[in-house]
Amino acid sequence: MRVLVTGSTGLIGTAMVDALGDEGHEIFRLVRPPRQPGYGEIIWDPPKGYIDKCAIDHCDAIVHLAGENVAGRWTQAKKERIYQSRVKTTHLLYDFIARLKKRPATFVAASGISYCGDCGDYVTTENTPKGRGFLCDVTEEREAAAMRISKLGLRVVMTRFAMVLSPDGGVLKKLLGAFRSGLGGMLGTGRQYWPWVSIDDAVAAIMFVMQSESVEGPVNVVSPQCVTNAEFTRTLGRVLKRPVFCKKPARLVRLVLGQFADELLLASNRAYPEKLLKAGFEFRDTELAETFDRLLKPETKHAMAT
Repeated sequence: MRVLVTGSTGLIGTAMVDALGDEGHEIFRLVRPPRQPGYGEIIWDPPKGYIDKCAIDHCDAIVHLAGENVAGRWTQAKKERIYQSRVKTTHLLYDFIARLKKRPATFVAASGISYCGDCGDYVTTENTPKGRGFLCDVTEEREAAAMRISKLGLRVVMTRFAMVLSPDGGVLKKLLGAFRSGLGGMLGTGRQYWPWVSIDDAVAAIMFVMQSESVEGPVNVVSPQCVTNAEFTRTLGRVLKRPVFCKKPARLVRLVLGQFADELLLASNRAYPEKLLKAGFEFRDTELAETFDRLLKPETKHAMAT
């Protein structure tokens, strides 16, 4: 297959490109200026609404992973970048696809499990209504922009990612420093559910839905074994052989991170991958302790030696 990928230098994108290459697919990547495009790279400039459409005549699938990292305090400028990088880029791809002489069959767009917002202990699936909050609204608009592409004759899938676990980036990499120093601890009450998925399962799920013609619409990419923040914290500390006594009160987390803390770190979403499981997808990583142990073997050895 010829696959066009956006966000190819991000955490998921980097692993995705490697997986596509391992399977022998022909990969094209959208890259931003001032970078000079190399083989298989196509210049695009979302703020200016530009894609070099002459650089590729057709592709079989598009995997749209581009998006501003949501981690950190949400200033107005940060929120605007989050919005534009998700919604405007998707509309730009619609215009790009509409002009192709041979259109791809499939469009896979990254989305977020945060669509549902804070749901407490309630088990959420792809059919759970949209919640309230900034990320809920952005996710809804990105998915609407993606579904608009279905009008061009493409099968559209929105992969709603949970927290992706990888020692190379994301939340886990940020937590490791604190846990190594013995400063790991639960956030707020710790009772909020933290949906998670390993980087390997996240990439495998994209590959699965990209090639499964029966799958379309929103798809929860989350381990079937959701855990609370307290369970997550205890498990990571146990695997790293480090204490987890340093609790962070909710008011302190809010003071430091503001709205980001309320909508993601302190919010609860007991998400379940109903559509993936019904379609026959098999998760590699379902037990959090075993997943940490596999992903963090070098970290575990380091911790035990100190």
